[in-house]
Amino acid sequence: MTGLRVFVVDDEEPARRKLVRLLADDGGCLLVGEAASGEEAVHRIAAARPDLLFLDVQMKRMNGLDVARALDPASPPRIVFVTAYDEYALEAFDVHAFDYLLKPFDRTRFARVLADIRRTMSQE
Repeated sequence: MTGLRVFVVDDEEPARRKLVRLLADDGGCLLVGEAASGEEAVHRIAAARPDLLFLDVQMKRMNGLDVARALDPASPPRIVFVTAYDEYALEAFDVHAFDYLLKPFDRTRFARVLADIRRTMSQE
């Protein structure tokens, strides 16, 4: 599968930049949007229609779990939660997370997530 459409949500710019850089290095992803808040994300995700969403959990006002719950249930993107807090993992999988990246993560772990997503989507 090529051209995986990806959207990145994180309220910390350095974290967003890292994800964007790793996606660019992968070469098989198309960044279709970014957001720095949950509220912004909900509106922009609906318009961008990504295949995959890298979503921070801990954000002000509207956290990543709230964002996941606000997505269109008819056509939700795959969600990989990206956070420094492991205590949200069970709740993340309750809102149908595909995976959970615990910060700080390395390039190998990130590449494995993308490979798993591609494999799953190619089997559908």
